[in-house]
Amino acid sequence: MGLIGPNGAGKTTLVNAMSGFAPIQHGSIQLGGTEISSLPPERRAKLGLARTFQHGRLFGDLSARENVELGAIAVGCSAREARRRTHALLEEIGLLDLAGLPAGELSHGDQQRVSVARAVVPEPTVLLLDEPAAGLPAESIDELSSLVEHARSARGTGIVVIDHNVEFVLSLSDRVVVLDHGEVLTEGTPAHVRSHAGVAAAYFGTIGSDSPDATIEVPAP
Repeated sequence: MGLIGPNGAGKTTLVNAMSGFAPIQHGSIQLGGTEISSLPPERRAKLGLARTFQHGRLFGDLSARENVELGAIAVGCSAREARRRTHALLEEIGLLDLAGLPAGELSHGDQQRVSVARAVVPEPTVLLLDEPAAGLPAESIDELSSLVEHARSARGTGIVVIDHNVEFVLSLSDRVVVLDHGEVLTEGTPAHVRSHAGVAAAYFGTIGSDSPDATIEVPAP
């Protein structure tokens, strides 16, 4: 599922609430039918909810491999199992040749991929991706898209992705939710979102037409 909307729409706030980094005042958060609203982030992670953060938040002095291993150790894996999972995942996604390098020396694109790999290695039920493509060149976005697709197809992980790169989000998503000032503006398939006049209004302040059938021109992936 893609989650898009202009600055201040509430996208990151929603992800923070879902993952336990922001309190909620009303409603509830459930994971697989289990109420998790009152649980701290680490308990939610052990139940199968993983997330990334804007700007990666890697440990720069640790190697790429060690950063990913921490994702498995954090949910209770032994050091041996964490090493096994990490080696297999880095090999699958083509990062094994960078595994021994300090994370702080990697390119921004590779840091983002390591950040996503760290969230994928615990084999979560649901993965929340917060601005994973921010600042990436086109070739790095393609590599990141492949990693996200791998998590979904190889492990059956449900994914929620937030990004200001609308094309990136629409190309990955089966369903898209558009937020504006904390409210759901519309939701549906990528094709529906592309044709929704209110999306243009939310992003640009005008739909450029008085017709309710006006269309926003979002480039096709």
